[in-house]
Amino acid sequence: MVGHQPAQLARNADNNVTSIMTPTTGNHSTAKARWSEFFIEGLIRVLGFSTIGFVVLIFLFLLNQGLPFFFNVPAKSLLGTRWYPTFDLFGTLPLLLGSLLVTATAIAMALPLGLATAVFVREVAPNWAREILKPMIEVLAGIPSVVLGFFGMTLLAPLVRTTLNVPTGLTAFTGALILAYMALPTMISVAEDALDAVPMSYRDAGLAMGATHWQVIWRVVVPAARSGIVMAVMLGMGRAIGETMAVMMVTGNAARMPLSLDSLFRPARTMTATIAAEMGEVAQGSIHFPALFGSGVILFVRTFLINLAAAGPMFQKRRRGGLR
Repeated sequence: MVGHQPAQLARNADNNVTSIMTPTTGNHSTAKARWSEFFIEGLIRVLGFSTIGFVVLIFLFLLNQGLPFFFNVPAKSLLGTRWYPTFDLFGTLPLLLGSLLVTATAIAMALPLGLATAVFVREVAPNWAREILKPMIEVLAGIPSVVLGFFGMTLLAPLVRTTLNVPTGLTAFTGALILAYMALPTMISVAEDALDAVPMSYRDAGLAMGATHWQVIWRVVVPAARSGIVMAVMLGMGRAIGETMAVMMVTGNAARMPLSLDSLFRPARTMTATIAAEMGEVAQGSIHFPALFGSGVILFVRTFLINLAAAGPMFQKRRRGGLR
């Protein structure tokens, strides 16, 4: 018995050391996990704020370059109807109205087609067709705008000229067709996600009350996804307003007031096309240089307001806990 006491004492000592070291090792692992989590959260926070910072820096740069235009050009001339930089005429009204005409027409074309496509993909198409259509719609958004511009110049513009019997096919209507096509992928994807977020219980309840599948779609599902559909329209409009190359290539680039009844089928000029067409030839130091940056400020503010309007339904959806 006495001979076994040293071995027993050694085992007890080892157990005590193990019991003492185990909490220390656990605390070390917990502290390491906390530091890793803190680092990752900090990195995500920095990246998120840096995105906002980049947008603010871009806006400040535009203001720095464009404010001389607003100070040196009288308000009456700023809202004039003639944009002729060679004669120091910088009326932005034709550009604003041209952008509005092309964008509004494009959204009027894209909205019914985009909504119908989203409803078909989510509510009508079988699963195998949905798996094919959704990637194809996403691929449409990746086509370069200059390729669409060439398509509009070579195929669409002659078709518009011969079909509508107009002097030229490079019109606001042609630009609206191209913009409608470019806005469709965004509108379809966002609207389809909004329809997908509607709970299945809504559909089951409508069918249980005796409604047909079509009635459930248009009287239950679509109204329930109204906020997301509005957001899809706003984002599609922002996509159309910011487009440059395709519009510049197919609208004719005539800075005229689109106030006549046939303005849609006559050449027009948008604000983005004006900046892209004239920035490469402007003389730095002239009033024309800050005038283009001033147009960029107006375009930036208008796009920001559209995106802000699109964010409103999203915040309402979040406060209500989903599209319900």
